[in-house]
Amino acid sequence: MRLSRYFLPVLKETPADAQIASHRFMLRAGMIRQQAAGIYSWLPLGFKVLKRIEQIVHEEQQRAGHIPVLMPTIQPADLWQESGRYNAYGPEMLRVRDRHDRDMLFGPTNEEMITDIFRGSVSSYKDLPLTLYHIQWKFRDEMRPRFGVMRGREFYMKDGYNFDLDEAAAHHAYNRHLVSYLRTYERMGLQAIPMKAEGGPIGGDYTHEFLVLADTGESGVFYDARIEDIRLGSREIDYDSVDQCRGVLDEFTELYARTDDTHDAADFEDAVPEEHRREARGIEVGQIFYFGTKYSEPMGATVQGPDGKPVPVHMGSHGIGVSRLVGAIIEASRDDKGIIWPEGVTPFHCGIVNLKQGDAEADAACESLYAGLTALGLEPLYDDRNERAGGKFATMDLIGLPWRITVGPRGLKNGVVELTSRRTGESEEMPPEQALERIGSIYSGV
Repeated sequence: MRLSRYFLPVLKETPADAQIASHRFMLRAGMIRQQAAGIYSWLPLGFKVLKRIEQIVHEEQQRAGHIPVLMPTIQPADLWQESGRYNAYGPEMLRVRDRHDRDMLFGPTNEEMITDIFRGSVSSYKDLPLTLYHIQWKFRDEMRPRFGVMRGREFYMKDGYNFDLDEAAAHHAYNRHLVSYLRTYERMGLQAIPMKAEGGPIGGDYTHEFLVLADTGESGVFYDARIEDIRLGSREIDYDSVDQCRGVLDEFTELYARTDDTHDAADFEDAVPEEHRREARGIEVGQIFYFGTKYSEPMGATVQGPDGKPVPVHMGSHGIGVSRLVGAIIEASRDDKGIIWPEGVTPFHCGIVNLKQGDAEADAACESLYAGLTALGLEPLYDDRNERAGGKFATMDLIGLPWRITVGPRGLKNGVVELTSRRTGESEEMPPEQALERIGSIYSGV
């Protein structure tokens, strides 16, 4: 993409109502625009990041054996009345009536609908285990939406649902999701710590939240500092192996880590040596639940068991805040100049800055780099505007592309361009061909 042809409405001033860094930078970088309280349009740059995150979520869900579907945003109220949640959910649910005077709602989650799909399609234990998921817009009418996409009313979410014959099989599904989530977050350049949490309106008393440590987090967290040294990394996990998945869950949850909702001061002091105790803030980016037969029993979601008798299936649900992750990544990866995107989610893989637009040699070198990066299967953003160098650098720093190649007449006389890391700020001069090779090698493992 050439910046002269792109829609990137960068703001020089920070909007007064933007309280945290991610909200400020997303507005200033032209990623989003507010349409109503807690409701945003996603502009091209923000939309690209959103889709990158969505793609990683899809890949890791399907790697774990989960099957994608797509359910509607508007749901009939009768399903929720059947489960008993319609009146219990609270004013966060947006309730509407259609032209035929039927009660409907803008879905905040999909346990009832997926249970209805399951009970109408699956009748035998031989069709289990089964996990279905989708990525869809949700709506929860927050009383005080704030912090941009971090606490909006409309949000993009992955929610998945497992159906299993018994509790043991459902616990394996739970553990499998924990492994897939750890891999998902690490691919995005995040460390998301699983912490014991409360079930809330979803239900169930066995649940973990995944929290990214950040000063602007809404949740208070208490944890053993040694958990920060644990990574899933590149190890291969057999998702069909009960022992391997359980082993990962044990490894990541044996050390104390809880949100303030479940924190117990006495347990914390007993379990964690003083030098390892940490109290911080965290941003929730996902949660997994096991809730057994909470929905299957009242809604009649049963299968014929091995003995021929009907058995209510055991269920769990598993969510990732896809749109919230955009804000969480920025909160965890930024400086005073702007965003610093991890390579796995960056909207463009590399920026090209032409210091003297209109100079034949500089223009030709930039075009060659642009073509070379494209040939590698990468997406460069070429700043071909007739602007001052300082303005071009400021834009690149603000939008946070992890790598920048700077091309100017002076360097080209010596046969070099400048390759700069956004994260470290370090620059290195090298021939254009070497810069292409370096960028290609960086992204080959992403």
